[in-house]
Amino acid sequence: MQNLHFTTCKKCTLIKTCIFPILFLTFVLASEGVAVIFMQPSESVFFVMSWIFLIAAGLCETAFTFCLGKAKISTDDAQWWAWISAFGVLYVLSAVLLAKAVQGISVGIAYPVWTGIGAVGAVLISFLVLKEPVSFWKIFFLTTLIASVVGLKSVE
Repeated sequence: MQNLHFTTCKKCTLIKTCIFPILFLTFVLASEGVAVIFMQPSESVFFVMSWIFLIAAGLCETAFTFCLGKAKISTDDAQWWAWISAFGVLYVLSAVLLAKAVQGISVGIAYPVWTGIGAVGAVLISFLVLKEPVSFWKIFFLTTLIASVVGLKSVE
């Protein structure tokens, strides 16, 4: 009975569909870690910190899209202003972190990774939290987005 749930549940299908791109992304980031080993200590710390800033910027982008979604469904002005204020703070924080990240990562890589994290996070939030419908095509294009960002990074 539990196996039947896993094959029919939309959230489980979402998880199964995203596992392969996530594993591929993990492989690419692990191979990036091998490059860090051959850098000078100060360079490797700066490089790793740049990636931490970039990931944090992408997560802030995901968070500000969540705030935008919550503002959309707010029922009164006080709630709307609270969500829009949080949106503004996270938007600025995301931009500042991205600017910090591009000091150690090329803009041609940092910007697509930042938008990719934000886009994937926004879609997952809309599915899992905001209860928007999941479809094959949404998952398909989400997967191609992840593969494109990873591919761009891997050919750098």
